[in-house]
Amino acid sequence: MRAFFFMEILEKKIKDKFVSLIGIDEVGRGPLAGPVVSCACLFVGSKVELTKICKVFAGLGVTDSKKVNSKKRREILNQLKIDYASPDWKKKQKFSVQGVTLQFAISATNSKVIDKINILQASLLSMENSYFLLKVKDNPHIWIDGNKIPMRLKEYPLVQALVKGDSRSIMIAVASIIAKEVRDELMNSYSLKYPHYGFEKHSGYPTKLHKEALKEYGPCAIHRRTFKGVSELI
Repeated sequence: MRAFFFMEILEKKIKDKFVSLIGIDEVGRGPLAGPVVSCACLFVGSKVELTKICKVFAGLGVTDSKKVNSKKRREILNQLKIDYASPDWKKKQKFSVQGVTLQFAISATNSKVIDKINILQASLLSMENSYFLLKVKDNPHIWIDGNKIPMRLKEYPLVQALVKGDSRSIMIAVASIIAKEVRDELMNSYSLKYPHYGFEKHSGYPTKLHKEALKEYGPCAIHRRTFKGVSELI
């Protein structure tokens, strides 16, 4: 239960009886290949319902995606009946937790954009795009993992950047896990198109296997050409 109280602490600070809350996180800043992927997860309902779903998420083991392995992340998403393997990129998706409906949206910024505007700006772009895909009409609390707020979200009065937010907020943690597994599935699909690099094993991160493949075959179309470890080989 200590994990539950730790993870729920930010949600408990909301004083409104009716809550509109979005948690946003991104994954994939560090890889040498592939997109950066973001997820925005939306809850709308009473404070009582928010507390209820926080308990459910905590019971499933929801926390920062980096602190749980892929098997556990997939178990969590399967129990929530979230289809991370074939997301609809153009529409927001829904899932239910004990009768409470939540929505989420995914946005991916590809390696060409990353090379053009740099990884920080690409990550911020991905996060704000995931928010706008939700098409929220009211004025929600927007909690973003990290220390920067995307440019187009700065005008919202209830937006906050939260350092280590995926370890402090259940909603951000859920978004983190969804984004991580969606990105891993994307990299699995890329491994079929570019089989020499082992993307299904490391998701584009700079492992020994990946670096050796890069030296032997050179970069492919999804490699980030401005990144150290790739730029020298062009």
